[in-house]
Amino acid sequence: MKKQNILFICGSENQTKMMHKISLQLQFCNNYFTPFYGDGLVRICAENKLLDFSILGGEFRKRSEKYLKDNKLKIDYRGEGNYYDLVFTCTDLIIQKNIKGKKIILVQEGMTDPEDIMYYIVKYLKLPRYFASTSTTGLSNYYKYFCVASEGYKELFIKKGVSPEKIIVTGIPNFDNVKENINNDFIYRDYVLVATSDTRETFKYENRNKFILECKKIAGEQEIIFKLHPNENHDKAEKEIKDLIPNAIVFKSGNIDNMIANCSTLITKYSSVVYIGLALDKKVYSYFNTEELKKLLPIQNNGTSAKKIAQVAIMLLNEQNDPKEIDSNTLLLSRS
Repeated sequence: MKKQNILFICGSENQTKMMHKISLQLQFCNNYFTPFYGDGLVRICAENKLLDFSILGGEFRKRSEKYLKDNKLKIDYRGEGNYYDLVFTCTDLIIQKNIKGKKIILVQEGMTDPEDIMYYIVKYLKLPRYFASTSTTGLSNYYKYFCVASEGYKELFIKKGVSPEKIIVTGIPNFDNVKENINNDFIYRDYVLVATSDTRETFKYENRNKFILECKKIAGEQEIIFKLHPNENHDKAEKEIKDLIPNAIVFKSGNIDNMIANCSTLITKYSSVVYIGLALDKKVYSYFNTEELKKLLPIQNNGTSAKKIAQVAIMLLNEQNDPKEIDSNTLLLSRS
């Protein structure tokens, strides 16, 4: 029997790693990968480096391509080299023209932005979803299934208007087995960890000095470590931190999951890493309501989310009956 082709549309390094994990459960297929891409004006802007702040270019694309090449994965740029029986995508803020009409599985990456004024403007005026960032995740309706992190997120997406029949709670790779980070070789212990954001690089307002001083107050006499976001201006960010907290330790790279596992307190604004802290029972400071975050917390299923997501793909490829739900305690799909 001829092997079926699957295209994995990647994005950030985190999204790319998630796609890779899912593909490892589908090795009986021909799996191809592409960095994220757009069409028309979006493509022109990306090719002219006007969208380097996003997953369409810049540091995000460099890291994605490096990961794909380092892991010797088959790359089909823009998915133009093959016919595809199934497409996985890490976001539906843009649905590329060449995948419309195909079987698509959308996989939630992590935290979504809050529903601010732009969310409602975009939703009700039917403007391009990316204008409201990740708050409009799931609203394209182009996909067959949407694999999400938890029952809490399922409820959230339903409230936004996503069809309940399309949502399957599978958990999401990279956030479904946080206990594996506990045993690590990161040398620091019992500190306050600050995970910064690329808010300014994505043209949103942030009073960074105020944020740094808030972190300093929370830390008190405790050692404080800053892990800079991969997409921000590292030299500028480090100078800002050192000007206000000269003895702060600043990391421009490194495994942030391990850093979270070793800290006593995690401070972040709008980052999915907050879920790592909550799952590891750390004291967490965030600009989101902590109790709400606990409801949304990705399910911990010992790292089996990729396999559950792959099972959804198998059902689509085999044109079997639609899955009604995936039991979070097993690896079995129930059928209608």
